[in-house]
Amino acid sequence: MMRTSNPVLSRRAFGAVDSFSTEGTMTIQGVVNKSLVLLFLLVLSASWVWNKAFQSAPFMGPQGTGAAVSGSVYPLMMIGLFGGMIFAFVTIFKKEWSNITTPVYAVCEGLFIGGISAVFEMKYPGVVMQAVVLTFGTLFCLLIAYKSGLIRATEKFKLGIVAATGAIFVVYLVNWLMSFFGASIPLINSSSNFGIGFSVVIVIIAALNLILDFDLIEQGASVGMPKYMEWYGAFALMVTLVWLYIEILRLLAKLRERR
Repeated sequence: MMRTSNPVLSRRAFGAVDSFSTEGTMTIQGVVNKSLVLLFLLVLSASWVWNKAFQSAPFMGPQGTGAAVSGSVYPLMMIGLFGGMIFAFVTIFKKEWSNITTPVYAVCEGLFIGGISAVFEMKYPGVVMQAVVLTFGTLFCLLIAYKSGLIRATEKFKLGIVAATGAIFVVYLVNWLMSFFGASIPLINSSSNFGIGFSVVIVIIAALNLILDFDLIEQGASVGMPKYMEWYGAFALMVTLVWLYIEILRLLAKLRERR
């Protein structure tokens, strides 16, 4: 049985598609190629927003520059955030459109990632490169661990990650609802030992979602899913990588605050 905590890589997502396709069937190499395309588009749009942020005002220190960057890039970040959400949901419910919706999703996410990365970089110089290296280092390490059989996506493993990811979602949802009343869950943004510990746990859970994604993509290719599911599989990996990157960025920022 295929199960994953990534909602875009659920068993229903793969089981509800028509396996017949005149364009061929899903392959792992196809998913890899399309993942690289999406990554290129994300980096391209993120770089544009990043450059725009740093050109908006001279560097005046964390507080001054942060405020300037937020003011000039905020609209682009919001377009990226909500645009990414819209195209993500369209992709989930219309998987056969993945070859169109996933590239647009990647561009939108790039707008958001570029903006939020610039804001963090202004306040904590060097933190973005560290987050990028750690994100892709985690990806490659887990891929090797998965392919070597060191980590296996057993049913108990899947259930544990599903439960943990669901709990994280609930916590973030509650925190988002509390923000409308000017409140928040201190643990999420705190740089205390508990706050850092919380972020470490989130990063671990986000990283382990990659194992489930690898497993499900492999199974999707083995049963001959339609060719367009390569785009869908690449989209799913992109969702997890974006989440992992943001959580690592938040964790590194908390560690910087402790210095």
